[in-house]
Amino acid sequence: MNQYPDPGPGEPWHQPDGHTPGWGLPPEQHHGGAIEPYGAPTGGYQPMGQQPPPGSEVPLGTIGEIAFSQNTVITPIGRFPIRGTVWTVNDMSRTERTTPAWAVVVAILVFWWTCLLGLLFLLVKEQKTTGHVQVSVQGHDKHYTTSILVTHPAVVGQIHQQVNYARNLA
Repeated sequence: MNQYPDPGPGEPWHQPDGHTPGWGLPPEQHHGGAIEPYGAPTGGYQPMGQQPPPGSEVPLGTIGEIAFSQNTVITPIGRFPIRGTVWTVNDMSRTERTTPAWAVVVAILVFWWTCLLGLLFLLVKEQKTTGHVQVSVQGHDKHYTTSILVTHPAVVGQIHQQVNYARNLA
């Protein structure tokens, strides 16, 4: 005696024609291992190491939205030769050294128990850099300016090094 009722011929697990029951077999599984070209139906990725198209140059550096190669400056307004360009850097950043709020609170709280020893917390300083660096490139009847946000003083030095490298190519 079976506890389940007799399934009818229309049930998916009882197919008379011999086909796979239900929705069918699952799609073929992707096992990986091969690099698929960008834009493949599986949403692949662009493999590393592809050669640039003929006639284009590989960028040697980027400064904000400005890229430069051995012979070309590439900006959103177009490309132009790097020879004869003039590069300008305006540092509009500011670095402040202040005593953080937590050090003031700790100095006040500790001062009452340790007398003048708590005032040593007021010697704690915090460095904060704000602003931006403006980089301009001008040449061959074109001019483009970009602003780069600065959060650390070392970023300003890095931008100056990149502009000096571009100036050497010009």
